[in-house]
Amino acid sequence: MKAVLFDLDGTLLDTVPDIRAALNAALEAFGYPPIGYDETVAYVGNGAEKLVERAVPTGGDVRGVLSAFAVNYTNSENRFTRPYEGMADVLDALKAQGVKLAVVTNKLQASAEKVMEEFYPGRFDLVLGDSGLFPCKPDPTSARFAALSLRVPIGECVLVGDGETDVFTARNAGMGAISVLWGYRTRTALEAAGAKIFAARVSDLLPLLTASGTRG
Repeated sequence: MKAVLFDLDGTLLDTVPDIRAALNAALEAFGYPPIGYDETVAYVGNGAEKLVERAVPTGGDVRGVLSAFAVNYTNSENRFTRPYEGMADVLDALKAQGVKLAVVTNKLQASAEKVMEEFYPGRFDLVLGDSGLFPCKPDPTSARFAALSLRVPIGECVLVGDGETDVFTARNAGMGAISVLWGYRTRTALEAAGAKIFAARVSDLLPLLTASGTRG
């Protein structure tokens, strides 16, 4: 294992409160009802466009709300976003071992870069979000591009994420996978997607990443 690709929302950071605030402000501007916390958790994971599609009432102006949400969230102060405890230590330990680190997320590129600079400055060799260049996960293109950019063979990469999308992406890309259980999906949902290796706590990550057998 020479590179670890991390999902962002629900894996590195708890971002749902600020995502919800930015989305509800956009919905309100168009006269649509707000969504709750649980709905936001259920809707995230497949990119901003899918998030907005799920939140906007049938027949509503998805493009308009998406544009407003993108502006709101990119300009957000991220007051309610929190890093998961111990994650910075895991990242520092991996870097000390010479492991390459990347973020591969369906989050809009500008938003991804902003939160990584704020909460994990200097930790990642690459931050790859939704810039329109590649399809969103679970399409494997972004994960494969990250491996290529890091100059690490696919088979020596592991994708760490909290969602079904990450399980599918790793499988589609041909790389190892670890599913984390502190994020926005249950173990049952992840197992149904085919996940086989789980980190229940952040402290479980380092031993799993430094062990063999992270396929699946």
